[in-house]
Amino acid sequence: MKKLLSGNEALALGAYLAGVKVATAYPGTPSSEILESITRFNDIYTEWSTNEKVAMEVALGAAYAGARSLVAMKHVGLNVAMDPFMAASITGINAGMVVVSADDPGMHSSQNEQDNRYLAKFAKVPMLEPSDSQEACDLMRQAFEISEEFDTPVLVRSTTRISHSKSVVNAEQERVMPAKRPGPQYNVAKYVMLPVHARARHLVVEERLLKLEAYSEKFPLNQVFWGKLDIGIVTSGIAYQYAREVFPDASFLKLSMTNPLPRNLIHHFASRVKKLIVIEELEPFLQEAIEAMGIKARGKEFIPRIGELNSTLIERASRDAGLLTATAQKQTGNPPKLPERPPLLCPGCPHASTFFVLSGLGKRSSLSNSERRKPEESEMVITGDIGCYSLGANSPFYALDTNACMGASI
Repeated sequence: MKKLLSGNEALALGAYLAGVKVATAYPGTPSSEILESITRFNDIYTEWSTNEKVAMEVALGAAYAGARSLVAMKHVGLNVAMDPFMAASITGINAGMVVVSADDPGMHSSQNEQDNRYLAKFAKVPMLEPSDSQEACDLMRQAFEISEEFDTPVLVRSTTRISHSKSVVNAEQERVMPAKRPGPQYNVAKYVMLPVHARARHLVVEERLLKLEAYSEKFPLNQVFWGKLDIGIVTSGIAYQYAREVFPDASFLKLSMTNPLPRNLIHHFASRVKKLIVIEELEPFLQEAIEAMGIKARGKEFIPRIGELNSTLIERASRDAGLLTATAQKQTGNPPKLPERPPLLCPGCPHASTFFVLSGLGKRSSLSNSERRKPEESEMVITGDIGCYSLGANSPFYALDTNACMGASI
């Protein structure tokens, strides 16, 4: 049975098929629909946690206790959860544990567009990146197997375009109920990170990385597609889809496991092509790693490191860099410009009345953004939080003066 699923729905399906028993999250675009979709499966405990840190800790507790667990959040949510995330890396797990970070290139609904691929490297955990909904489902199932085989949490990194775009998924797959794991274990050296134990566990983590690097060489969803050898493109995630549109005849190394990287596979691919190009969104994560291997590569010299990519942008940048000729380039065209529709608070939102009161007290509602008085000239300074209530900064309220991150107002 084929289904048209968003990336978030496919991640939820993959978790169900992998036998997840506990799923936690804190809502935040573009990740929110993952937990909402998992709640449709009756035999999984689901929880909107108080915040991302608590969500991570509940999932980690479940994994310690022998139940496969999933925790999902947006990219800045992983900042909040870094303490237990790093702890999970060094202690390891019992049953499989998967962390989903939904990044937001282009900042469609976020205060920054940080690239969380670096957090996988920082935490020394494996990272998987889907390029469509089918891969989102497949990689989720793989992630739990990797987690239990290597005694580690696994980071699955999505982006807004993967999370919210829909593509066909084979939904008629058998659910795998993993072998029952032992319950909570008394193992002080593994689970109690006193310095004397942490030092020993750090050695285990480094040994684990070496084993994972060897595993990445044979990971089935790291795939080579041979085409013409004048240009070879290394890419991952949604950038793969855009690059295939612009360079339909090029050779491709599509990486689905992007930490640790398959060094031998990359060297082999690079040795066969004349020019090696890295096409990736945001930071030069792959490019820096490849160049550190002693391989000459181009990428962020012409591909923007700011904002969301698309095929038109890649085509223009590649043409300007001399990689496309006038006859070879694919004419993707310019989409029509749609009328702007700024986000609004929902009808009946309780925040609206609060902002109207604050706006009136500060005599702000009659002023445009350009006319607003300086804070020291106002009757009050209003500090706010990230979230939909950040819309209080806009018309007709003009009722926010600061907006940094979740909880910052207090």
